[in-house]
Amino acid sequence: MNDMRNAFPIEPGSPASTVIALHCSGAGAAQWRKLSEALGSRVSFIAPEHYGCDSTGPWSGEHAFTLADEAERTVDIIDATCGKVHLIGHSYGGGVALRAAMERPQRIATLSLYEPSAFHLLKTMGQHGARALAEINAISKRTADGVSCGDYRGAAASFVDYWGGAGAWEALRPSVQAALTRWVPKAPLDFRALLDEPASDAPYADLRMPVLVMRGEHAPLPTLALAERLPHMFPRARLAIVGGAGHMGPLTHADEVNDAIMRHIFEADSKRWRQAREHLHMM
Repeated sequence: MNDMRNAFPIEPGSPASTVIALHCSGAGAAQWRKLSEALGSRVSFIAPEHYGCDSTGPWSGEHAFTLADEAERTVDIIDATCGKVHLIGHSYGGGVALRAAMERPQRIATLSLYEPSAFHLLKTMGQHGARALAEINAISKRTADGVSCGDYRGAAASFVDYWGGAGAWEALRPSVQAALTRWVPKAPLDFRALLDEPASDAPYADLRMPVLVMRGEHAPLPTLALAERLPHMFPRARLAIVGGAGHMGPLTHADEVNDAIMRHIFEADSKRWRQAREHLHMM
């Protein structure tokens, strides 16, 4: 990987930032290894894992699972951190990041989202959203049907091929296939949590931090529709398209995606540090 550290220098005396990166469904903290390496010691990097990962264990089943339940771990990390944090999310992790940002809007320095799967918003997007919603409901049902009848491997293969493209499952190492087969009973909970969020874009108007929304050139219809719509919901947002990438761009096109995220973070930090120094000089 190209070393991007010299491209984004930190000014002398600048405080270290905290970066929280949330992975997609079926992945884990290792998804963000390259980003963590590229950022290096200039930040405190945290990549918590969702329910269903080996390190976290299954959802407790105490009540119907919600996106707030998944976001709770991230919110706790934000609450335990001094200063504002930079929040990153891919796919399901993007949906979780949005929920955490709405719970702690004043604590988020920047938000970076790659095809966040905020599927509930498709209900607000007319006929275009209805087509995308029908598509995501179909893959959700297919996955849940596979889980309910015990065909975990088949459900995982169908899930991976939808998001990664035909043949994506067969291209995975056997160990990765085995890990996804263990994980896939969590997938229906992820879909349901995303779909059951309140279908309103009004809360996003209160998220005034700089927001970077990214999508792949070959994004599937549901996340394509969301990525195109989301920048219009935030007061300070922009869209970046990653050429040649699909939904799994943070893995298949990691250098390009990480470069965009790093620029977004360090441009915002540089501005905040300049403003802080100017304020001190005025006192």
